[in-house]
Amino acid sequence: MILYPAIDLKNGQCVRVIRGDLEQATVFNSDPGAQARQWADAGFHWIHVVDLNGAVEGKAANAPAVEAILGAVSVPVQLGGGIRSLPDIERWIEAGVSRVILGTVAVREPEIVREAARLWPEQIAVSVDVRAGKVAVQGWTEDSDLDAITVAKRFEDVGVGALIITDIDRDGTTMGFNVDAFGAIADVVAIPVIAAGGLANVQDIINLKARKGTPIAGAVLGRALYNGDIVPAEALEVAA
Repeated sequence: MILYPAIDLKNGQCVRVIRGDLEQATVFNSDPGAQARQWADAGFHWIHVVDLNGAVEGKAANAPAVEAILGAVSVPVQLGGGIRSLPDIERWIEAGVSRVILGTVAVREPEIVREAARLWPEQIAVSVDVRAGKVAVQGWTEDSDLDAITVAKRFEDVGVGALIITDIDRDGTTMGFNVDAFGAIADVVAIPVIAAGGLANVQDIINLKARKGTPIAGAVLGRALYNGDIVPAEALEVAA
């Protein structure tokens, strides 16, 4: 299982929010590049970056911070938030992003995801952000009428590298993972699933790995990592 320490960007700073509410942002580091180096030096093999302002605005809003992260580490970076077109995707891949995360367009313009996956195989991930059973879009400010499995199944066999399933109702709360919810999607979709939203401690990682059925490919580490509730070395050992 791959662990993805999260760097959520708001106004150029590394923050954590609760259930996507940008008004409840806690700043953890004003230097995104330094934060990325800290996680890479701790032994993580990927960095998960989200442009929170961009997700709401529908366009890149924290590009300098993302570029600072890319320049600071040699480990691969996956990036989401406000990426809505093929030119947007191409720009970030050329800038050094290893995997581009698409969420809103996966609901509203799935053909963009399919074409992107054709052009950049395994470098596209689909973000499926779930609130009260339905997929949210536009930086979680709007709800669709689609469930997670319906959205996920749109992209079977098109070359998508991963599905990032976020439990919005638990995101940023350290309430613990809803293992059954992540597993229900992993069991019916061939695309590797990365779990996000609610991680509380190393036991959540153990529970994810222990569930029967299709293995969960990865987990995003957020507030619990920043708070010190998760020690990187312990988490990495459990995941391995």
